Amino acid sequence: MKFAYQFSNLLGTVYRCGNLNFTCDGNSLISPVGNRVTIFDLKNNKSNTLPLATRYNVKCVGLSPDGRLAIIIDEGGDALLVSLVCRSVLHHFHFKGSVHSVSFSPDGRKFVVTKGNIAQMYHAPGRKREFNAFVLDKTYFGPYDETTCIDWTDDSRCFAVGSKDMSTWVFGAERWDNLIYYALGGHKDAIVACFFESNSLDLYTLSQDGALCVWQCDTPPEGLRLKAPTGWRAELLQGAEEEDDEEGEEQSTVRGKAALAAEEQQGKVKYSRLAKYFFNKEGDFNKLTAAAYHKTTRLLVTGFASGVFHLHELPEFNLIHSLSISDQRIASIAINGSGDWVAFGCSGLGQLLVWEWQSESYVLKQQGHFNSMVALAYSPDGQYLATGGDDGKVKVWNTLSGFCFITFTEHSSGVTGVTFTATGYVIVTSSMDGTVRAFDLHRYRNFRTFTSPRPTQFSCVAVDCSGEVVSAGAQDSFEVFIWSMQTGRLLDVLSGHEGPISGLCFNPVKSVLASASWDRTVRLWDMADSWRTTETLGLTSDALAVTFRPDGAELAVATLNSQITFWDPENAVQTGSIEGRHDLKTGRKELDKITAKHSAKGKAFTTVCYSADGQSVLAGGMSRFVCIYHVKEQILRKKFEISCNLSLDAMEEFLNRRKMTEFGNLALIDQDAGVEDGVAVPLPGVKKGDMSSRHFKPEIRVTSLRFSPTGRCWAATTTEGLLVYSLDTQMLFDPFELDTGVTPARIRVALRQQDYTRAILMAFRLNERKLLQEALESVPWEEVEVVSSSLPELYVERVLGFLASSFEVSCHLEFYLIWTQKLLLVHGQKLKGRAGKVLPAVQFLQKSIQRHLDDVSRLCDWNRYNIQYALAVSKQRGLKRPSQLSGSDDEADASDDTLHLPGVRHGDGHGHGQLV
Repeated sequence: MKFAYQFSNLLGTVYRCGNLNFTCDGNSLISPVGNRVTIFDLKNNKSNTLPLATRYNVKCVGLSPDGRLAIIIDEGGDALLVSLVCRSVLHHFHFKGSVHSVSFSPDGRKFVVTKGNIAQMYHAPGRKREFNAFVLDKTYFGPYDETTCIDWTDDSRCFAVGSKDMSTWVFGAERWDNLIYYALGGHKDAIVACFFESNSLDLYTLSQDGALCVWQCDTPPEGLRLKAPTGWRAELLQGAEEEDDEEGEEQSTVRGKAALAAEEQQGKVKYSRLAKYFFNKEGDFNKLTAAAYHKTTRLLVTGFASGVFHLHELPEFNLIHSLSISDQRIASIAINGSGDWVAFGCSGLGQLLVWEWQSESYVLKQQGHFNSMVALAYSPDGQYLATGGDDGKVKVWNTLSGFCFITFTEHSSGVTGVTFTATGYVIVTSSMDGTVRAFDLHRYRNFRTFTSPRPTQFSCVAVDCSGEVVSAGAQDSFEVFIWSMQTGRLLDVLSGHEGPISGLCFNPVKSVLASASWDRTVRLWDMADSWRTTETLGLTSDALAVTFRPDGAELAVATLNSQITFWDPENAVQTGSIEGRHDLKTGRKELDKITAKHSAKGKAFTTVCYSADGQSVLAGGMSRFVCIYHVKEQILRKKFEISCNLSLDAMEEFLNRRKMTEFGNLALIDQDAGVEDGVAVPLPGVKKGDMSSRHFKPEIRVTSLRFSPTGRCWAATTTEGLLVYSLDTQMLFDPFELDTGVTPARIRVALRQQDYTRAILMAFRLNERKLLQEALESVPWEEVEVVSSSLPELYVERVLGFLASSFEVSCHLEFYLIWTQKLLLVHGQKLKGRAGKVLPAVQFLQKSIQRHLDDVSRLCDWNRYNIQYALAVSKQRGLKRPSQLSGSDDEADASDDTLHLPGVRHGDGHGHGQLV
């Protein structure tokens, strides 16, 4: 269980491509993010990523009407049937081609998939267990070009399909006699969306050139007639009719004749165009790219390539309002069930917005880094994550909600390093623009800017444990700069390195700075003794990263030859080494002419960090794998695969034979055309790839790794985004010292006998959360001290861990605080001897208590200021009262403006209010 880290959440990226969906209650938004799917809970302000991944980027998501099932289809045509209730994959399916869209029928019995120029209707999976969950019902032909959109009628009798050939086709979901298919034209560009009117066959179609056509059907949905069966179905029905009695036969013949007469009178379904409207056009750039329609309120939302969106009321086509999100195209639009919230996704910026159109306010506004993230830091209490990217932005994320709550944009170039001070309220960042900036998380501002005498590019940053000394390493001048946080003045410039500085780290215990460089050395600088060099550690290759153990007694250095070396900083002696080349397992790039095995020779770990207890080290780099090593044993404990997304480069281990032709690799043929001497092979060490190439795929890599101070989770900045891995907290049964005599019934018997210590011990042996909560909360608060003193030392750490996790969800705040206080007071001295093992549980506990402290203190401050304001106003009126003797003064006092405080009701209208 110690290393059973599972994928927990994906931060830093909120939308990549695909369609957006609201859940059936309208409170949550489902957004595809790369090859994963994230659910944003808009009511509770939380985001959660499903623990599943597809082989390629997600192309479309179909949600069942009851909100229990979802069909997730990637760019390769692979589909996952997912249960949103238990968050697991129920079925795998391959559609044998690229799928553009998928949509469930309103009754949930069928769903339609469009791929190529055809539409396929499948029976939706039912509640019973089936061998094949997807059964093909019928394939519909008609469009000559690729299909683009689907919409169903409310009664699930028909559906419409739009196509790039400028036509819209209406198909019958059943074997209707008067409607097999109907083709609608009238457009001069590709169809973007089509929508049925509520409880009608009337249709709206929108094309890419900004045209809206309104189509009226001469037949209501009830007028659709089932086609008479033929062939073997007719013979079966005829045999069944012959078995009926003669009276029944006479009635059936009379009804049949009446039905035939009615069919002769009625003709086929026909459509006529009532109107054609045009949106405001501003050239070819402002093309219509996405649309959504709410049938109940008749609200049409359209998005354009210029980032503008319109809200219209149909069928009169009245413009409600028009706004602009950004200058990037809107890729997807969704409206929730009540029609109040509209969600927009911009794939160019990775932006996700939820707009409440009636109040004209944002419900959600999130955006990830425009370019890749390169730096990461945990706050000391583990509540926040700070990231820096190549776009020059610094974002701070809440680990509980998964949302970014502040973005700093002061840097004008890529951010290279991010770190927190010991208090957790200051973020210090370094950038390639030649500045090191300090940001205040209380006022959300840049309050310090550190610069060098000569313009230089900073590659890393570090802050000492007191938060008073800031250091940054230069990439071009090979120097380390030291500033004072209080004054902002440059204190000293440390020279001695002969290569770019790649990493800096302060000793957590002593005032010693370690600097790693490409000159194959790590230098230790004494901050207390005029910043002189105390030791120089010689390496066998270029140093890429350096970090101290949490107790400061060991130093880990990652080098270019894929090794991690461990040093004793006091004696400058190497204590161990780990060879990681075989564990990296780099993949083969699309343009590589050599195998993945030989390309691994140039790969290395670029980021290293220690675990909270200091016994393990986490390493990652130019690979999709992250490794956890045991420091003392120098063995690999576990390896995590960050991504399985084949839409990224350097993912495949072997060459794809399907891309091989008689002229060589298909990916290299087009590259050879513009080069005289052959293919333009990327230079070794190039991180970003050739951005000017016609076909560019981002390369998978891990740029930064950090363990949470609580030790229960770790985060990694990758090409996919900010991935968070945590211990599986949803496991209910994890037996601990279990025997046959421990049962839930015996635990409840012990509670009734008021033998609380024995009941708690048995509950921890079963380790079932509900039983633990019942046993702890059954203890009277005045007996908590006695029970906590009688607990064995082995169980104290487990009780502290349970209390820390309970603080996040329980409302019994004071009761659990009493438990925490008594446990720490009674067992505090014993826990000091096992500080390394107990530290993660204590830090997790501190994080939970600190979060409650912030919330309660903020509420208390707000109430205190309101009461002070009310007292000041009442005193001011009390001073006025003696001078007001005449009736006119009373009338003037009655006409004074009264200030209404939030939560304050005024009793009468003459200033003599009562606080309720």
